[in-house]
Amino acid sequence: MTRQKTDLSQLTGLELLRMMTALPEQPPNIGKLLGMEVGAVEYGTVEFSTVSRPDFANPLGNVHGGICATLLDSVMGCAVHTTLEPATGYSTLELKVNYLRTVPTSGVRLTAHGTIIHTGRSTATAEGKVFDDQGRLVAHGTTTCLIHR
Repeated sequence: MTRQKTDLSQLTGLELLRMMTALPEQPPNIGKLLGMEVGAVEYGTVEFSTVSRPDFANPLGNVHGGICATLLDSVMGCAVHTTLEPATGYSTLELKVNYLRTVPTSGVRLTAHGTIIHTGRSTATAEGKVFDDQGRLVAHGTTTCLIHR
């Protein structure tokens, strides 16, 4: 019996993300490092979450802003990815983040939503929001991604 191998270059961005997030054993990646969980992967929108922990602390003892920035970069970039054709990549060209409140390191679930604004030939834009487990907006941002066709 031969196993059929998937040609990843034939998958759309949405198909590739869905396949990768369904793998039982994830390869090393930033999401695994931060304990990110996939909430949704749909065309033009993505949701990831993570739970704060002591090793996310900044010098003041709250969650470091880089955690929310990474969540936002991940969901906004992946929202862009869901709109791309097979064999098309992207990279973050610009990331803008606004922080609205501090987050303790004591097990607060942070949920990030990324939504596409526009996908063009050479660039795409998206927006994102991070909420705490009480539904409060913690941070929001926008991105511009360079499309690699």
